[in-house]
Amino acid sequence: MDIAREEMGHAEHHITIDDLLNRAKGYLPAQQLPVIAEAYAFAAKAHEGHTRPNGDPYITHALSVAQILAAMRLDADTIISGLFHGILKEPHSGVDEALISKNFGKDVAHIVSGATKISDVQYNSKIDYQAENIRKMLLAMSADIRVLLVKLADRLNDMQILDFPPDQQKEFAQETLDLYAPLASRLGIDWMKRELEDRAFSVLHPTEYKELESRINSSLGDREKYVTDIKKLLTEKLKEQGISDFQILGRPKHLLSIYQKLLVQKITLDKVYDKVAFRIILSTVRECYQALGLVHSLWTPIDHRIKDYISQPKSNRYQSLHTSVIGPSGEFMEIQIRTAEMDKIAKEGIAAHWAYKEGARISEEDASTFQWLKQLVTWLQELKDPKEFLDTVKNELAQAKKIYVLTPNGEVKELPAGATPLDFAYAIHTEVGNRCTGAKINGTMVSLKTELKNGNAVEIITSQKQHPHQGWLKLVKTGRAKSRIRHWLRQDEQAKSLRLGEEICERELKKHALSLKKLVKSGDLKSILKKVHCNSLQELLIRVGSGKVTTKQLATILFPEQTEAEKETPQGPEIPLPLTSAGTDSDDAITIDGIPDMLIRISQCCMPMPGEEIMGFITAGRGISVHKESCPNLLNTDPQRWLKVRWNETKTSHRTQIHVIAQDHKGLLAELCNALSDGNANILNIDAHSSKDRVAHLNLIIEVSSLDHLSSTLQRLRQVAGVMEAKRQ
Repeated sequence: MDIAREEMGHAEHHITIDDLLNRAKGYLPAQQLPVIAEAYAFAAKAHEGHTRPNGDPYITHALSVAQILAAMRLDADTIISGLFHGILKEPHSGVDEALISKNFGKDVAHIVSGATKISDVQYNSKIDYQAENIRKMLLAMSADIRVLLVKLADRLNDMQILDFPPDQQKEFAQETLDLYAPLASRLGIDWMKRELEDRAFSVLHPTEYKELESRINSSLGDREKYVTDIKKLLTEKLKEQGISDFQILGRPKHLLSIYQKLLVQKITLDKVYDKVAFRIILSTVRECYQALGLVHSLWTPIDHRIKDYISQPKSNRYQSLHTSVIGPSGEFMEIQIRTAEMDKIAKEGIAAHWAYKEGARISEEDASTFQWLKQLVTWLQELKDPKEFLDTVKNELAQAKKIYVLTPNGEVKELPAGATPLDFAYAIHTEVGNRCTGAKINGTMVSLKTELKNGNAVEIITSQKQHPHQGWLKLVKTGRAKSRIRHWLRQDEQAKSLRLGEEICERELKKHALSLKKLVKSGDLKSILKKVHCNSLQELLIRVGSGKVTTKQLATILFPEQTEAEKETPQGPEIPLPLTSAGTDSDDAITIDGIPDMLIRISQCCMPMPGEEIMGFITAGRGISVHKESCPNLLNTDPQRWLKVRWNETKTSHRTQIHVIAQDHKGLLAELCNALSDGNANILNIDAHSSKDRVAHLNLIIEVSSLDHLSSTLQRLRQVAGVMEAKRQ
């Protein structure tokens, strides 16, 4: 594979059909070679006159893609699909999926279709186009992984040629780094992942790349001597252990990984000691563990950097022992230990197991290596917002470092490093996540923000009364958990908006002796929905409840004649009617008559307290904001969006903001805190500063139970020595 990669790396060398056939001849049956030659002639004719941006015939790119696939020893259908990967985009070729299927089989047609970008479809924005393109590609990949292999080969050659206009290159390289390199990593094709990353790095950070490359190359002599000395020592020690059949490799780490280490650790290049990674390749698993013990006897191991991927393989079937030790001169030294078969899988990933026989399919065991892709596609289908979709895909693919934790039944779950019990709960099932109230790790209760570690046994505790809330988004790491939480929150918000919208519409209609039921029966609903660009009554009610359609707009649509008359005869603002249905009990501070479970928040501009007259204001998509009736901010809003609300007496504490002015002296803050504590007032936040004349100004947010409690608290503060003023803001 390293030889193949070296050949493919020379982008200026144009591959010929003879090069491709010679490569394929090394492993494919002889009878399949004429079919590849026929496919080349078919592609050459379809692309006749079509050139790359650099002026090269397009068929040279198609050949290079096919050569990469052949170097990976993939089957004939995949190689032919590489030749055809751009053929459906050729406007004058006359080639369609049916013609490819007729001449080269359904498999080739499906792979080519899946690997073809979206065309002839208009989207509102570039991000919509990109999201739908990736969505289509992921769907096709989940049906046949060869679609992804063709896409990766295509992207690699594009990055090698890089014949796009300069203004497009950075965007193309960023997409390579965000999407294609992680996908190659997930399939275990390590050499391709590293080349894609380094080529993207050279485009995104050209100055840093050139400087790093130059400095790495300048230390080549020292590095070669270092590698030789380490290999010599390891060879002697392995032979002393009776191990004779082995290979020791020392290779420089790729440039992007070194650059990232410089950024993360904030160190200079001379401090990056593990610029070289060693690999010991042996015959048996027993020898691997024997060699690991030998390495640890020679150099001091670094505990948290010892990984056993032989007993616990990665999801892409990668197996190896990893260790980092403190080397001969006190430097970090990374060593990987594996068998020859493991090394083949590590380099080629899923391609190392591909069945070459005609008509063969990928085995069930190999299919499990991309089961993650099927799962990813399944739950990504529910993400309709293009930006959220793209962010989730990138987030999911970026999580390279994995941990492995156990269910109570002993089933292993793979999660990204930093994952929490909530991530684990959603990995089991969406409902388990939505109902999660707590967790046990190795039998001990822990908080939901606890980071899981390798080998943890996790048990999730659930309750039917539990449901997700906004704060959970800060606790989870996986894209799946975030999307499931957002999905529930959106549905919950829509349900609340639906109830509120129904109340508002019924209130508006009641003024005219109408109701929603009567409106539906009247037959006017269809024309009303058309005016507000809604597909259903439910959509209209949700938009009214969320504030996207105002009561004034609603009145204009429902009763246009009356609205015109009101324009001719200006009137004062209408006092909104209270909602007519009975109130419901609630444990929250405030109840809205007739509308249970609405999202309610106390306005921070006036922070009303129990005993003060309050009014609710329908915000755009953020529930009900509660103000004092005298609040200037409320009085400047549309009265049509006001709602009658009332205090719920069961609430025991309320936030308020106070301002204290005092002569600054040692211990002042402690005395103020003691006064508040003695008065049973809880301090939530303190912002304090002192002026040049030693006068202290303190803004405090505290919790009190009532206006009387606030009054007594302020009185206590005024009695503290040096306090000149204490008042509510």
